Amino acid sequence: MRLDLVVLGNLLVDDVVLPDGRTRMAEPGGAVLYVALGAWLWGLRVGIVAVRGDEYPAEALESLASRGIALEGVRPLGRPGLRTWLLYEGTRRRVVHRLDGPTHAEMSPAAGAIPAAWRDARAFHLAPMPFDVQQALVASLPSDDGRFVSLDPYVLLRPDTLAAWQGLLPRVDALFLSEDEMELAEPDALRVLTGGRLKTVVFKRGAEGGTLFDATSDRLVPWRPRAAAVVDPTGAGDAFAAGVLAGWLRGEPHEQAIQRGIVGASFAIEGWGPAGIFRATPEAAEARRREWFG
Repeated sequence: MRLDLVVLGNLLVDDVVLPDGRTRMAEPGGAVLYVALGAWLWGLRVGIVAVRGDEYPAEALESLASRGIALEGVRPLGRPGLRTWLLYEGTRRRVVHRLDGPTHAEMSPAAGAIPAAWRDARAFHLAPMPFDVQQALVASLPSDDGRFVSLDPYVLLRPDTLAAWQGLLPRVDALFLSEDEMELAEPDALRVLTGGRLKTVVFKRGAEGGTLFDATSDRLVPWRPRAAAVVDPTGAGDAFAAGVLAGWLRGEPHEQAIQRGIVGASFAIEGWGPAGIFRATPEAAEARRREWFG
Protein backbone atom coordinates (compact mmCIF):
# COMPACT_ATOMS: atom_id res chain seq x y z
CA MET A 1 0.00 0.00 0.00
CA ARG A 2 1.40 3.38 -1.01
CA LEU A 3 2.04 5.75 1.89
CA ASP A 4 0.68 9.26 1.84
CA LEU A 5 3.36 10.73 4.10
CA VAL A 6 6.82 9.68 5.25
CA VAL A 7 8.04 11.60 8.31
CA LEU A 8 11.80 11.78 8.88
CA GLY A 9 13.23 12.98 12.19
CA ASN A 10 13.86 12.12 15.80
CA LEU A 11 12.25 10.04 18.53
CA LEU A 12 13.47 11.71 21.73
CA VAL A 13 12.64 11.58 25.42
CA ASP A 14 11.58 15.01 26.70
CA ASP A 15 11.87 16.68 30.11
CA VAL A 16 9.44 19.60 30.00
CA VAL A 17 9.77 22.77 32.11
CA LEU A 18 6.92 25.28 31.82
CA PRO A 19 7.21 28.99 32.74
CA ASP A 20 5.18 28.56 35.94
CA GLY A 21 7.62 25.94 37.27
CA ARG A 22 5.62 22.85 36.46
CA THR A 23 7.70 19.98 35.11
CA ARG A 24 7.04 16.66 33.50
CA MET A 25 9.91 14.23 33.09
CA ALA A 26 10.61 11.41 30.64
CA GLU A 27 7.78 12.10 28.18
CA PRO A 28 7.89 10.24 24.87
CA GLY A 29 8.57 12.93 22.31
CA GLY A 30 10.27 13.93 19.11
CA ALA A 31 8.57 15.85 16.32
CA VAL A 32 7.95 12.73 14.24
CA LEU A 33 5.69 11.36 16.98
CA TYR A 34 3.39 14.39 16.83
CA VAL A 35 3.50 14.74 13.04
CA ALA A 36 2.61 11.08 12.56
CA LEU A 37 -0.28 11.21 15.03
CA GLY A 38 -1.49 14.53 13.62
CA ALA A 39 -1.50 13.13 10.08
CA TRP A 40 -3.23 9.92 11.17
CA LEU A 41 -6.08 12.01 12.60
CA TRP A 42 -6.94 13.07 9.05
CA GLY A 43 -6.76 9.64 7.47
CA LEU A 44 -3.24 9.71 6.02
CA ARG A 45 -1.24 6.51 5.66
CA VAL A 46 1.98 7.41 7.52
CA GLY A 47 5.46 5.92 7.94
CA ILE A 48 8.19 7.06 10.34
CA VAL A 49 11.93 7.09 9.59
CA ALA A 50 13.93 7.67 12.77
CA VAL A 51 16.47 6.25 15.23
CA ARG A 52 15.16 4.87 18.53
CA GLY A 53 17.15 4.81 21.75
CA ASP A 54 16.76 1.79 24.01
CA GLU A 55 14.91 3.79 26.67
CA TYR A 56 12.26 5.20 24.35
CA PRO A 57 8.89 4.14 25.84
CA ALA A 58 7.74 0.96 24.14
CA GLU A 59 4.10 1.77 24.84
CA ALA A 60 4.35 4.88 22.65
CA LEU A 61 5.62 2.83 19.71
CA GLU A 62 2.95 0.20 20.33
CA SER A 63 0.29 2.91 20.25
CA LEU A 64 1.62 4.18 16.94
CA ALA A 65 1.64 0.67 15.48
CA SER A 66 -1.91 0.01 16.71
CA ARG A 67 -3.06 2.95 14.59
CA GLY A 68 -1.47 1.50 11.48
CA ILE A 69 1.46 3.94 11.46
CA ALA A 70 4.32 2.10 9.74
CA LEU A 71 7.50 1.73 11.81
CA GLU A 72 9.73 -0.27 9.49
CA GLY A 73 11.85 2.84 9.09
CA VAL A 74 12.61 3.09 12.83
CA ARG A 75 16.14 1.80 13.53
CA PRO A 76 17.21 0.80 17.06
CA LEU A 77 20.31 2.65 18.26
CA GLY A 78 21.38 -0.21 20.53
CA ARG A 79 22.01 2.06 23.51
CA PRO A 80 20.23 4.90 25.34
CA GLY A 81 19.21 7.72 23.03
CA LEU A 82 19.12 11.50 23.19
CA ARG A 83 17.18 13.14 26.01
CA THR A 84 16.24 16.81 25.84
CA TRP A 85 15.16 19.61 28.13
CA LEU A 86 12.26 21.60 26.68
CA LEU A 87 12.47 24.95 28.48
CA TYR A 88 9.55 27.28 27.83
CA GLU A 89 10.36 30.98 28.22
CA GLY A 90 7.31 33.09 27.50
CA THR A 91 6.38 32.67 23.86
CA ARG A 92 9.60 30.86 22.98
CA ARG A 93 11.10 27.50 23.76
CA ARG A 94 14.69 26.38 24.14
CA VAL A 95 15.77 22.83 23.38
CA VAL A 96 18.78 21.70 25.44
CA HIS A 97 20.30 18.31 24.74
CA ARG A 98 21.59 16.41 27.77
CA LEU A 99 25.35 16.02 27.80
CA ASP A 100 25.55 12.28 28.41
CA GLY A 101 23.71 11.11 25.29
CA PRO A 102 24.51 10.59 21.62
CA THR A 103 24.72 13.57 19.31
CA HIS A 104 21.70 14.94 17.48
CA ALA A 105 23.19 13.68 14.21
CA GLU A 106 23.59 10.16 15.61
CA MET A 107 19.91 10.16 16.53
CA SER A 108 18.86 11.29 13.04
CA PRO A 109 18.21 8.97 10.09
CA ALA A 110 20.83 8.64 7.37
CA ALA A 111 20.13 9.45 3.74
CA GLY A 112 19.63 5.79 2.85
CA ALA A 113 17.31 4.99 5.75
CA ILE A 114 14.01 5.25 3.87
CA PRO A 115 12.66 1.75 3.14
CA ALA A 116 12.67 1.13 -0.60
CA ALA A 117 8.92 0.47 -0.65
CA TRP A 118 8.27 3.93 0.80
CA ARG A 119 10.10 5.95 -1.82
CA ASP A 120 6.93 6.33 -3.89
CA ALA A 121 5.11 8.08 -1.01
CA ARG A 122 3.08 11.12 -2.00
CA ALA A 123 4.89 13.42 0.46
CA PHE A 124 7.94 13.58 2.72
CA HIS A 125 8.25 15.80 5.79
CA LEU A 126 11.64 16.53 7.38
CA ALA A 127 11.31 17.32 11.08
CA PRO A 128 13.96 19.46 12.84
CA MET A 129 17.42 17.88 12.53
CA PRO A 130 20.98 19.19 12.04
CA PHE A 131 21.39 21.16 8.82
CA ASP A 132 23.84 18.68 7.23
CA VAL A 133 21.43 15.81 7.94
CA GLN A 134 18.48 17.62 6.38
CA GLN A 135 20.60 18.61 3.39
CA ALA A 136 21.66 15.00 2.76
CA LEU A 137 18.10 13.72 3.18
CA VAL A 138 16.66 16.26 0.72
CA ALA A 139 19.33 15.26 -1.81
CA SER A 140 18.38 11.58 -1.39
CA LEU A 141 14.62 12.00 -1.86
CA PRO A 142 12.94 11.04 -5.12
CA SER A 143 12.86 14.00 -7.48
CA ASP A 144 9.93 12.80 -9.61
CA ASP A 145 7.20 15.28 -10.38
CA GLY A 146 4.41 15.10 -7.85
CA ARG A 147 6.57 14.23 -4.82
CA PHE A 148 5.89 16.89 -2.21
CA VAL A 149 8.65 17.73 0.28
CA SER A 150 8.25 19.91 3.38
CA LEU A 151 10.84 20.89 5.95
CA ASP A 152 10.90 22.19 9.53
CA PRO A 153 14.36 23.54 10.45
CA TYR A 154 16.45 23.04 13.56
CA VAL A 155 19.25 25.47 12.70
CA LEU A 156 17.96 29.03 13.16
CA LEU A 157 17.19 31.15 10.13
CA ARG A 158 19.13 34.36 10.75
CA PRO A 159 21.35 36.66 8.67
CA ASP A 160 24.51 34.57 9.12
CA THR A 161 22.80 31.28 8.14
CA LEU A 162 20.57 32.64 5.38
CA ALA A 163 23.03 31.92 2.56
CA ALA A 164 23.26 28.24 3.54
CA TRP A 165 19.49 27.94 3.78
CA GLN A 166 19.04 29.61 0.40
CA GLY A 167 21.07 26.77 -1.08
CA LEU A 168 18.70 24.16 0.35
CA LEU A 169 15.23 25.68 0.52
CA PRO A 170 14.66 25.94 -3.27
CA ARG A 171 14.70 22.12 -3.30
CA VAL A 172 11.65 21.73 -1.05
CA ASP A 173 8.02 22.70 -1.62
CA ALA A 174 7.00 24.04 1.80
CA LEU A 175 8.76 25.40 4.87
CA PHE A 176 7.27 25.29 8.37
CA LEU A 177 8.83 27.81 10.76
CA SER A 178 8.21 28.68 14.39
CA GLU A 179 9.29 31.64 16.52
CA ASP A 180 12.01 29.40 17.97
CA GLU A 181 13.66 29.17 14.56
CA MET A 182 13.09 32.55 12.93
CA GLU A 183 15.50 35.44 13.55
CA LEU A 184 15.35 37.30 10.25
CA ALA A 185 14.41 40.94 10.71
CA GLU A 186 13.38 41.82 7.17
CA PRO A 187 9.77 43.02 6.93
CA ASP A 188 9.29 40.63 4.00
CA ALA A 189 11.26 37.77 5.55
CA LEU A 190 8.80 35.11 4.41
CA ARG A 191 9.08 36.32 0.81
CA VAL A 192 12.88 36.36 1.03
CA LEU A 193 12.89 32.63 1.73
CA THR A 194 10.87 31.55 -1.31
CA GLY A 195 12.34 30.57 -4.68
CA GLY A 196 12.80 27.48 -6.82
CA ARG A 197 10.32 24.83 -5.70
CA LEU A 198 9.65 26.62 -2.43
CA LYS A 199 6.36 28.45 -2.87
CA THR A 200 4.82 28.20 0.62
CA VAL A 201 6.20 29.34 3.98
CA VAL A 202 4.17 28.73 7.14
CA PHE A 203 5.20 30.85 10.14
CA LYS A 204 3.78 29.45 13.38
CA ARG A 205 3.56 31.77 16.38
CA GLY A 206 1.96 29.57 19.02
CA ALA A 207 -0.80 31.29 20.95
CA GLU A 208 -0.61 34.23 18.50
CA GLY A 209 -1.58 32.05 15.56
CA GLY A 210 0.57 32.63 12.51
CA THR A 211 0.84 33.54 8.83
CA LEU A 212 1.14 31.49 5.66
CA PHE A 213 2.83 33.12 2.67
CA ASP A 214 1.85 31.78 -0.75
CA ALA A 215 4.43 32.97 -3.29
CA THR A 216 2.36 31.72 -6.23
CA SER A 217 -0.35 34.30 -5.52
CA ASP A 218 1.85 36.66 -3.46
CA ARG A 219 -0.62 36.66 -0.59
CA LEU A 220 -0.53 36.25 3.16
CA VAL A 221 -3.02 33.98 4.91
CA PRO A 222 -3.20 34.70 8.67
CA TRP A 223 -4.85 32.47 11.24
CA ARG A 224 -5.78 32.52 14.91
CA PRO A 225 -5.53 29.42 17.11
CA ARG A 226 -8.36 27.78 18.99
CA ALA A 227 -8.17 25.50 22.00
CA ALA A 228 -10.58 23.52 24.13
CA ALA A 229 -7.98 23.34 26.94
CA VAL A 230 -4.27 24.13 27.34
CA VAL A 231 -2.02 21.90 29.45
CA ASP A 232 1.30 21.57 27.60
CA PRO A 233 2.16 23.24 24.25
CA THR A 234 4.71 20.55 23.30
CA GLY A 235 4.02 19.12 19.87
CA ALA A 236 1.36 21.65 18.89
CA GLY A 237 3.37 23.03 15.97
CA ASP A 238 4.09 19.55 14.66
CA ALA A 239 0.45 18.48 14.88
CA PHE A 240 -0.47 21.74 13.15
CA ALA A 241 1.95 21.05 10.30
CA ALA A 242 0.52 17.55 9.92
CA GLY A 243 -3.00 18.88 9.58
CA VAL A 244 -1.95 21.43 6.98
CA LEU A 245 -0.12 18.72 5.02
CA ALA A 246 -3.21 16.52 5.18
CA GLY A 247 -5.30 19.34 3.77
CA TRP A 248 -2.86 19.99 0.93
CA LEU A 249 -2.74 16.29 0.04
CA ARG A 250 -6.54 16.39 -0.15
CA GLY A 251 -6.25 19.26 -2.62
CA GLU A 252 -7.77 21.79 -0.22
CA PRO A 253 -7.07 25.54 -0.32
CA HIS A 254 -4.74 26.96 2.32
CA GLU A 255 -7.58 28.29 4.49
CA GLN A 256 -9.20 24.87 4.82
CA ALA A 257 -5.88 23.07 5.32
CA ILE A 258 -5.06 25.51 8.14
CA GLN A 259 -8.34 24.58 9.83
CA ARG A 260 -7.15 20.97 10.04
CA GLY A 261 -3.87 22.19 11.49
CA ILE A 262 -5.64 24.25 14.16
CA VAL A 263 -7.77 21.28 15.20
CA GLY A 264 -4.80 18.91 15.35
CA ALA A 265 -2.80 21.36 17.45
CA SER A 266 -5.74 21.78 19.84
CA PHE A 267 -5.62 18.07 20.70
CA ALA A 268 -1.84 18.12 21.16
CA ILE A 269 -2.01 20.79 23.88
CA GLU A 270 -4.80 19.15 25.89
CA GLY A 271 -2.50 16.84 27.87
CA TRP A 272 1.07 16.40 29.03
CA GLY A 273 3.40 15.32 26.27
CA PRO A 274 1.53 13.33 23.62
CA ALA A 275 -1.29 12.22 25.95
CA GLY A 276 -3.84 14.60 24.42
CA ILE A 277 -3.22 13.67 20.82
CA PHE A 278 -3.02 9.96 21.72
CA ARG A 279 -6.57 10.29 23.11
CA ALA A 280 -7.82 11.96 19.93
CA THR A 281 -9.54 10.04 17.16
CA PRO A 282 -10.27 10.85 13.51
CA GLU A 283 -13.96 11.05 14.39
CA ALA A 284 -13.31 13.54 17.20
CA ALA A 285 -11.05 15.62 14.95
CA GLU A 286 -13.65 15.83 12.20
CA ALA A 287 -16.39 16.65 14.71
CA ARG A 288 -14.30 19.48 16.19
CA ARG A 289 -13.47 20.83 12.73
CA ARG A 290 -17.17 20.97 11.84
CA GLU A 291 -18.08 22.53 15.17
CA TRP A 292 -15.42 25.24 14.93
CA PHE A 293 -15.46 25.96 11.22
CA GLY A 294 -18.75 24.65 9.84
